[in-house]
Amino acid sequence: MRVALLYRDRLIPRSEAAFMRRQYCAFEHLSPYWLGCHFDDGLGDLGAPGHLLGRPGPLGSVERALFKQWGRVPSTPPLGDLNPAVIHAHFGRGGALALPIARALGLPLVVSFHGGDATKDKHYRRQLIPTIYQRRLEQLKREAKLFVCVSDFIRRRLIDRGFPAAKLVVNRYGIEVEGGTEPQAPDAPPTVLFVGRFVEKKGIATLLDAMAILRAQGNPLRLVLVGDGTLGPLVRARAAELGGVEQTGWLANAEVKRRMAGALALAVPSVTAKAGDAEGLPNVILEAMAAGIPVVGSDSAGIAEAIAHERTGLVVPPGDAPALAAAFARLAADPALRQTMALAGRTRAVAEFSAPDQSRRLEQILLSVIP
Repeated sequence: MRVALLYRDRLIPRSEAAFMRRQYCAFEHLSPYWLGCHFDDGLGDLGAPGHLLGRPGPLGSVERALFKQWGRVPSTPPLGDLNPAVIHAHFGRGGALALPIARALGLPLVVSFHGGDATKDKHYRRQLIPTIYQRRLEQLKREAKLFVCVSDFIRRRLIDRGFPAAKLVVNRYGIEVEGGTEPQAPDAPPTVLFVGRFVEKKGIATLLDAMAILRAQGNPLRLVLVGDGTLGPLVRARAAELGGVEQTGWLANAEVKRRMAGALALAVPSVTAKAGDAEGLPNVILEAMAAGIPVVGSDSAGIAEAIAHERTGLVVPPGDAPALAAAFARLAADPALRQTMALAGRTRAVAEFSAPDQSRRLEQILLSVIP
């Protein structure tokens, strides 16, 4: 079996481990080999070993610095001995960093774009001292064989950035669809669930504003926030004012699924941040659909590509707290509607977002560029 080198500079943030693992869960012809320059807190959840470029110790740090800045590929690990067939890099910057490896080994390079790497203006804005990504961007556009986009929205943004349309393919995330149980009724009192980083583009400020509106209306809906991030202090202060808000921090995927099973709905109130940062396609939407709960999300980035409005959930304008509050209230007041949406969401997840199906499609994309 040939080897596919998988490059992610940070191996691997905990928030990425589950969806990164699923992308390769059904590979039959290529053996994944994870490669990067830093270990991160999600490596144990990846389900596969990660390998750092460069030798152990201080010398390895120097080798990794030279690799990043000047493209000098370390001799450790001996990648050529693995008989690799292709290199698949994650995020735009990861593609730029992996470009010297592809050149040194004569490998076709495929790069996946996930969201902010395509939408953040700072990545593409000219500056006095260009970043590694900016220095290598035009070379990357020419030399990479394909760019995999997680949504049609990301594909359109890359076309706007000057990427060749013929090289852009869409392959969405997949999720494990376990069992065949019917969606269950929500816990009492009903709970709205949020899962994600506490950052601007996730729209968590809008979500808290919506909960304040519901409180003012005397609605007893509770809110559970799973995650953390740079807006953590602000979130904790607002949550204390509101009451009825539980903050769990990061949870293992199995515990997130358990929380989903008893929730009224999943909230995905994302917005486009001031710096242009936007979602690609939040994987948590697909997980909620598979768990049999409706999704209330904003019409931002690739979100509406996953939510079928009025069928599997509700789509509201981004940044519109009253509309978000009204959507939650509507689901809480109509259990039959919630159940219908939950069942339709699960049916769609099984049909369109199966992790093995999406993984097999990704493998075919990688195989297509191998001579």
